[in-house]
Amino acid sequence: MGKFHFIIFLLVFAFISCEEVPNETISLNGDWQFSEDGKNDWKTAEVPGTVQADLLRLGEIPDPFLKKNEDSIQWISERNWQYKKQFSVSEEILKRTKHFLNFEGLDTYAKVFLNDSLILSANNAFRSWEVDISDALKPENELLIIFKSPDSIEKSEAEKLDYELPGGSRVFTRKPQYQYGWDWAPKIKTIGIWKNISLINYNVARLKDVFLETKSISDSLAEIVAKFEIETVKEEEITLKITNKNTSETFSSNFKTKAGESEYQIPFNIKTPKLWWTYNLGEPYMYDIQVELIHNKNVLETHSKKIGVRSIKLITEKDSIGESFYFKLNGKPVYMKGANYVPQQIFETKLDQEKYTKLIDDAVSANMNMLRVWGGGIYEDNYFYQLCDAKGILVWQDFMFACTMYPGDAEFLENAKQEAIENIKRLRGHPSLALWCGNNENSEGWQRWGWQDGKTEAQKQEMWKNYYAVFNHILPRAVDSLSPNMNYWESSPKYGRGDKRYQFEGDAHDWWVWHDGYPFEHFEEEVPRFMSEFGFQSFPSVETIKYATERDSVLFNDPLFANHQKHARGFEIIEDYMARDFPVPQNDDDYVYMSQLLQAYGISKGIHAQRRAKPYNMGTLYWQLNDCWPAVSWSSIDYLGNWKALHYSAKKAFDNILISVEEKNDTLNIFVVNDSFKNIKDSLSVKLMDFDGTVFFEKQINAESPENSSKIMFSLPLETLQFHRKSCVLKISFGKSEFLHYFVKPKDLKLSKSEIEIKSEKVKDGFMITLFSKTLQKNVFLIANEKGTFGDNYFDLLPNEPKTILFSTESKSPPKLEYKTLNQFIK
Repeated sequence: MGKFHFIIFLLVFAFISCEEVPNETISLNGDWQFSEDGKNDWKTAEVPGTVQADLLRLGEIPDPFLKKNEDSIQWISERNWQYKKQFSVSEEILKRTKHFLNFEGLDTYAKVFLNDSLILSANNAFRSWEVDISDALKPENELLIIFKSPDSIEKSEAEKLDYELPGGSRVFTRKPQYQYGWDWAPKIKTIGIWKNISLINYNVARLKDVFLETKSISDSLAEIVAKFEIETVKEEEITLKITNKNTSETFSSNFKTKAGESEYQIPFNIKTPKLWWTYNLGEPYMYDIQVELIHNKNVLETHSKKIGVRSIKLITEKDSIGESFYFKLNGKPVYMKGANYVPQQIFETKLDQEKYTKLIDDAVSANMNMLRVWGGGIYEDNYFYQLCDAKGILVWQDFMFACTMYPGDAEFLENAKQEAIENIKRLRGHPSLALWCGNNENSEGWQRWGWQDGKTEAQKQEMWKNYYAVFNHILPRAVDSLSPNMNYWESSPKYGRGDKRYQFEGDAHDWWVWHDGYPFEHFEEEVPRFMSEFGFQSFPSVETIKYATERDSVLFNDPLFANHQKHARGFEIIEDYMARDFPVPQNDDDYVYMSQLLQAYGISKGIHAQRRAKPYNMGTLYWQLNDCWPAVSWSSIDYLGNWKALHYSAKKAFDNILISVEEKNDTLNIFVVNDSFKNIKDSLSVKLMDFDGTVFFEKQINAESPENSSKIMFSLPLETLQFHRKSCVLKISFGKSEFLHYFVKPKDLKLSKSEIEIKSEKVKDGFMITLFSKTLQKNVFLIANEKGTFGDNYFDLLPNEPKTILFSTESKSPPKLEYKTLNQFIK
C-alpha cells in the first residue's frame, strides 16, 4: 500500500472510530414460550402477558369473567410456571461496552437465568429490575424465567410471626392486592411477565433519569431545573442539551463525568409561562422539552419530555372547627370533583390505549377534575398519567397498600422502599400528580376494625412499629427527597367514621350509607372536610349481564351471575334501600334499571350536600369510577364501558355551576355553587308546577354568584305556598344551569302513565333525538338497537317542553328506540 493511500486509510478509520453510534434499546417482547414448571409442555406465550391470559388465549381454560368460571382457574396460581425465549445479538451490538437486561415488571416471585446462569431473583411486581450482562451476553442466548407460586412463600413468611396479620396471605407479597379477591373483584392471582423486557446497549454513557423540576413560578418567569442521572463507563466529557420546542430556546452545559452513576443539573427558564390548569378552570398547557445526551458532538440519546408549569399544595390548617383539607392549584383553592379509580383489567398485560383514552374522556365528560388511584390496585402505566396531563385531570396517588397491616422485617421494608423510590421517580414529572398517599384505610382498620383483638401488648407494639416504619418513615422521606414540591398524606381516611373527628378533620370515607344501612339523607347531615370515598352499588347494564352469563336475557337469582356480586350482603342491601325510596320491580330488566336510579339518587344527594358546604368541604370523590370485570359494583361505568345512571347524574352534579337546594325548617334554600374563578351575574328563575305543567308559583330575580363560592341565592317559605308535594316539581334556572327539585321520595311521586313522542334527525355525528310529553316523565332511560352513545340519559322530561339530545353513532339508519321511565312503575 502506498504512503498516500495508507494516510487516507488512517483518516477514514479515525473518522469511523469517532462516529459513535447512538445508544440502543432492543425489545425482547413477542415470541416466548411458557410451561408449567417441571412439565416442559411448552406453548406459545405473549409478552407482556400472564399465564392466565395465555391459557385463555389457547383455549385451555374457560373465561374466568364469564359465568361461574372464576373458581375453575384457581389452580393456576397454586403452581410454578416457566417462560423461555431464544434471542440473537449481532456482532455490532456485542462490540458495545455495556449491556443490560431490563425487566419492567415480573409478577412476582421469579428467578431469571441467562444461558443457564442465575442473574436475578425478583420479588415485587411493582418494581423493575435491571441486570448488567456485559460479560455474559453471547451471539445466541436463552432467557429462562421460573415463577414460583406465591402460596408457599406467603405461608413460610406467615409462619415466621407469632401472630396473624389481617388481610390474609396477600400482606407478604408485593403485587396487586385486589387480585386476592375484593368486594368488587374476583380472586385471580396472576403470574407472568406483565411488562416489557428489553436489552439496553451503549458504549460511552446513558441517561438513567430526567426530571424537570419547577422551582418557582411568577407571571413573568418559571424557573426550572433539569435533573439528570447519567451512567458512564469511565471519565468522560459529556454535553447535555435542552430544547424548549414551544419557544425554540436551547440550553446546554458540559460536564466531566465520573465512572458509574452521577447526578447533574441544568437550570433554565420559561418566560411569561402559560400555566397548567385542570380542564374545568383553564387549559392544561404543556411544554414540549427535548433532551439530548451528546459526546464528541454525537447524539447518544434523545428524549422527549413534557412539563406542565403549575404549583399544587395540600392545605391542612387548624381552624375553629377542626382542620382544613383542600388543594391549591397555582395558588387558588380548587374544589375537587371525581371518583376513585381501580385497575381496568385484572389481566394487566398489553396496554389498550383506546380503552384508557375512552375512560379518561368519560371522566372529563362527567366534569371530573380529580381521580384517586386506589391503593389496592397498581401504579398505573405511564400512558394513564400522560392522558391525565393532557386532559387536565389531577391524580391523587395512593401507594399500593390497602386495608391491612404489613410485616416489618428488614427485607420487606427495603423492598417497599425501593418500590416507592422507583415509582416516585417515574411519576414525579407529571403535572397531573397532586398527592402521594401512604395507604388506603390501614390506619382506620387498626383503630376500629378489631385488628388489635387477641394480640398481646408486645404484638400490638410490633405491628404498629412496622406500620410506622413504612407510612411515617420510609414513604414520606422518599417523597420529600425525590419530589419535594409534592405533599404526602399518611393514610386515607385520616380518621375512621367511628371517630367523631372524621367529619371535621382531614379526608373521610363515609360508609355509614351502605355498610351500616344509614339512609341517603345521612349524607346531608354529616358533611366532612373532603369526601375521598363514599358509594353505593348498582347492577351493570343488561348488555354486561348478558355478556357475563352468555344468556339472551336477565334472570333473577341467576346462578351464573351470583358470583359477580362479591359483597356478602350486596343483593340484600340494594333491595332494602330500593324499598325505602323507589318502587321495587318484579321484572329482571326493570330491576337493573331501578338499581341504577337508586345509586344515582343516593350518590347525587351526597355530592350536592358536599358542594353546598363549600368552602368547609372542598372535595368529593365517589367510589368508584370503573370495573375490572363484569360485576354488581359501586362503579358509574360498567366493565363494557356503559355509563350507568350515576355517571349521567354525576355529569350534572359536577358542573362548574351547580344549582342545589336544601329544605330546612319548612324553607327551601336555593344555592348556586360556582367553582369558576369568575363572578357570574345572571337571572335566577324559580317555577313551581305540577306534573301536567300547571304553574303555581313563579319568581325571577337578578343574582350574582361570586367566584369560587357556594351561596344561598333565594329562600322560599314553603308554608306560604298551596301545592301538593307528591305531584309538583320546582324548576330552578340560573343562566344555562337548571335543576329540578322534588318534595318527596321517588316512590311517593304521583306520576302519570303516558306516551313519549320521539323524533330523530340525521346529523353529522349521528342523530338528534327530540322527545316530547304532555306530562312529566321521570328518569327517561333510552335504549337503542344501534351501537352508540346518548349525550344524556336517565333524565327528567318536563311537561310540554321538548328535549333534544345527540345520539352519537356510526350507523346511517335511524335508531329504533325503546325507553323506560319511573312513571311506568308508580302504582
